[in-house]
Amino acid sequence: MAEQQSPPGEAAAAESMEEAGHNFKVTLYEMENFQGRKYELTAESPNLAEELEKVGSLRVESGPWLGFERQAFSGEQFVLEKGDYPRWDTWSNSHGSDSLLSIRPLPIDSADHKIHLFENSGYGGRKMEIVEDDVPSLWSHGFHDRVASVKALDGIWVGYEYPGYRGRQYVFEKGEYRHWNEWDASQPLIQSMRRVRDQQWHRRGCFEES
Repeated sequence: MAEQQSPPGEAAAAESMEEAGHNFKVTLYEMENFQGRKYELTAESPNLAEELEKVGSLRVESGPWLGFERQAFSGEQFVLEKGDYPRWDTWSNSHGSDSLLSIRPLPIDSADHKIHLFENSGYGGRKMEIVEDDVPSLWSHGFHDRVASVKALDGIWVGYEYPGYRGRQYVFEKGEYRHWNEWDASQPLIQSMRRVRDQQWHRRGCFEES
């Protein structure tokens, strides 16, 4: 009996997904330095407390992922690119919370990066365009710290409260954000921006502070 094969289109789509880094995998550990009980994930989990009492460290084998301070993908956000995170403060730039209670994959479907930042809500006021670049300080490019609305045109971006990629993180997937409360911020404060990248187009994949 002949072996049944997938239609060429389906096979090509599956191969494209694999090449695009869509095979996500992260291992979470209950204690720091990859000790204690562990839990492997290849898909989203809205409540990690069902499996682990606490997340003390984690290892991203393929990603990126987006972690959240609270259950159901809410609260402070943490971008988790390929690499090791031996303590909670290696993924929390604000150092405001050691809690990681939900997590989901962050699919990247484009090698291109382009974003527009606006001074006022509703895309008003001064505008700054960033294309294929990381910006450790918006001030150095003549744009002050007030970012009240955003249009993410290509790629995935993460904004930070303070220069040098510090403070709370705000993730911008492709789309439009008319007001800062749409990215779960309490005020329109962003002072640095960078691209989120993965192994498909960038071999290192993991962001490293300079």
